[in-house]
Amino acid sequence: MMERRLFLLQRLSAMLLLPLVCIHLLLILYAARQGITAEQILARTSGSVFWALSYGLFAFLVAVHAPIGLRNVMFEWLSWPKPIINKISIALFLLFLVLGLRSVAAVITPGI
Repeated sequence: MMERRLFLLQRLSAMLLLPLVCIHLLLILYAARQGITAEQILARTSGSVFWALSYGLFAFLVAVHAPIGLRNVMFEWLSWPKPIINKISIALFLLFLVLGLRSVAAVITPGI
């Protein structure tokens, strides 16, 4: 039952990530073509609730999606016990979530 839920959760996170990744890449292309500097980008995103929520959602979805995939790879490649791989996957989720939200905070409130 848990495997099915994780399968569905990974697919759902992928579906939600797709438009966010596309928007992110388009914004990068736009900024590069317009010659917008990192300093100008930070000035535009600083204090923005919209960007905080958008990239916060992006970071959360990556933190959900990636460890599930890595968990599957660990099951296939390693002969470690399932409980250990599950604990590693949870640790990866927490690590990715903290790092992702910290990055969002840095973009929204430069100088931290």
